Amino acid sequence: MSWQNKVLRVDLSTASCTVEALRLDWAQAYLGQRGLGSKYFTEEVDPRVDPLSPENKLIIATGPLTATSAPTGGRSSAITKGALTGAIAASNTGGMFGAELKQAGYDLVIIEGQAQAPVYLWIRDEQVELRSAEALWGQSVWQTEPWLRRELGEPQAKIASIGRAGEIGVKYACIVNDMDRAYGRSGVGAVMGSKRLKAIAVRGSCGVQVRDPERFQQAVHNTMAVMQPSPVRKRFTTRGTHNMMDVTNRFGALPTRNCRDVQFEGVASINADAVTLKRRSDGKPSLQGNKACFACTIGCGRIATIDPASPLVNGNDPEGADRARYRPPSGGLEYETAYAFGPMCGVDDLDALNYVNFLSNEQGLDPISLGVSIAAAMELFEEGAITLADTDGLELRFASAEALVRAAELTAIGAGIGADIGLGAARLCRKYGRPELAMVVKGQEFPGYDPRALKGMALAYATSNRSCCHMRARPLVDDFANVTTEGKAEMVKTTQDLVAAIDSSGICVFTNAMFPSEQLAEMLNAACDGGWDLQRLHRVGERIWNLERRFNLAAGFSKSDDRLPERTVTEPARGGAGSGQVADLSIMLNEYYQLRGWGEDGVPLAATLDRLAL
Repeated sequence: MSWQNKVLRVDLSTASCTVEALRLDWAQAYLGQRGLGSKYFTEEVDPRVDPLSPENKLIIATGPLTATSAPTGGRSSAITKGALTGAIAASNTGGMFGAELKQAGYDLVIIEGQAQAPVYLWIRDEQVELRSAEALWGQSVWQTEPWLRRELGEPQAKIASIGRAGEIGVKYACIVNDMDRAYGRSGVGAVMGSKRLKAIAVRGSCGVQVRDPERFQQAVHNTMAVMQPSPVRKRFTTRGTHNMMDVTNRFGALPTRNCRDVQFEGVASINADAVTLKRRSDGKPSLQGNKACFACTIGCGRIATIDPASPLVNGNDPEGADRARYRPPSGGLEYETAYAFGPMCGVDDLDALNYVNFLSNEQGLDPISLGVSIAAAMELFEEGAITLADTDGLELRFASAEALVRAAELTAIGAGIGADIGLGAARLCRKYGRPELAMVVKGQEFPGYDPRALKGMALAYATSNRSCCHMRARPLVDDFANVTTEGKAEMVKTTQDLVAAIDSSGICVFTNAMFPSEQLAEMLNAACDGGWDLQRLHRVGERIWNLERRFNLAAGFSKSDDRLPERTVTEPARGGAGSGQVADLSIMLNEYYQLRGWGEDGVPLAATLDRLAL
């Protein structure tokens, strides 16, 4: 139970939609969402495929706890070969879309081929059809969602769509649902755009059944009893993820000015306290409130506004459109967006950060990759590799709010220097002859944790299967307590496996800090057939991790890609707990390979594959 036992297969090349039975043996082995979607993907797609070719597939997958009353049970994942990285991508989102898809009766949607002209997919329980999206092509996410609800006559339809960025192939375009939630990283939106699929609209009424309703209700009750009084949950509710900026800054792990520095002097102007300060013009703070995803009692999402007196909302964008559309409240800054547009670019203008965040939501851009790519462009400009002739006169310098805003606007439409920034930091820096200035791992840009002081996160970045990622392992608590490499390999490996299982269950990984994983096992055991406990969850996570690793190896990655940017391993941190230190992977990486049951070349051994039934 809890799985819907149905897979929707959409062939855009033939405009056909068919339903097939879920492989329950795979569901038992890979659970759901990230794991199950990756199993289907790796079975059906050649690892050497061009990510933007019709032969690549895009899978939207739910978990067994998606659309149940399990706390935060609204997650879903987009699995594909990433346009940014060429590695396997499994991008996780919250909001309401995943739960609606599950309630429409589907565990997965497999999208293959390429439409001849722009289309959108309409799912109304068993009614499924492809419809023309030519009227929507060229429109933003914020225009697409209300248009579709009017067109369909379904005001409660949940929608996932791409903006301009996905249409024009920005390498880190994302798929946005519920206006400001996103399948955010690795360029999944560019893959969707290459298929000429503008949007997926869903309305479901099937509901979800669990194996033992009474036991499941008790398991949820037990979990909530631990989660609700958790200080971590309360902090997420009141301060969101934005709270982390002060933590990383004090510790000396806040990537600043393209990782030249690890602390930012302008934090007080853009941190979680700054968004609560009243503005002179209207007496209101930037932060208007918080919001929650499906079945979530955390509410870490923010709702924010830009100062109505700001010139940013009293002018026009590069195409002459009125920027006043950014005056109403919308999805506000989280830590990663604030870090990427703020310290990484040296900008301490709160309205500018909010503006670029709104732009990212509207046009479907991964804010982490956007901010880090702009930061790379700023350093290239200051180093003379990019000139005023390349930027049409734009002074693309650190600390310039004007440069940040203008570069983001140009990237969203693929114009001028924005077309190069839209390639991502790695391709951008190669093009201008300075590849060492790209703060990336396996082609994906840094999140907001400098790896020089955070030793576990350094290893997590280097070994992440979806390329550089802060959400694939959970070493931070120990990292902040111990600036040492000792014990980090085991912690990273263990938490990578656990996170893979959590990502496959249908709940949010943030809950890992709010209730013990045994509670997740208890809920799964009541919801699903097969008998679930914590040991099995770790085994499933380990199987998923090795499945992803094998795909990447077959795609052309190797041990040589498990590394960090030259800057972080040669230029010591200038301040904080890691002052004078660099990121050193050598000892940790060898130990990590041994713990994983991989050879010295980073390839899983036959005994490991046999043990995991791969």
